[in-house]
Amino acid sequence: MIKQVKIQVSGRVQGVGFRFFTHQQAKKLGLFGYVKNLDNGDVEILIQGDSLQITKFTEWLNQGGPSSARISNLNICELAPKNDLTSFNIRY
Repeated sequence: MIKQVKIQVSGRVQGVGFRFFTHQQAKKLGLFGYVKNLDNGDVEILIQGDSLQITKFTEWLNQGGPSSARISNLNICELAPKNDLTSFNIRY
């Protein structure tokens, strides 16, 4: 079953390579979507893939994500999947 999830990550997640490592993890799991910095210091991640891929990705975040980051909060919201995602990108 294909799912789409938007995750807002709070903590020390900017300036520590968070987007780079998130991009690597998403590509490794075969997910589509994007990661981008937000003006408030958080990072937004939109991922789409099958349930198992999504679960593995969120487990990675719950375990702390990149070793250089310090995640203090994850806000996860499930969305309706869309067919317009064809890759995983870092947005600027």
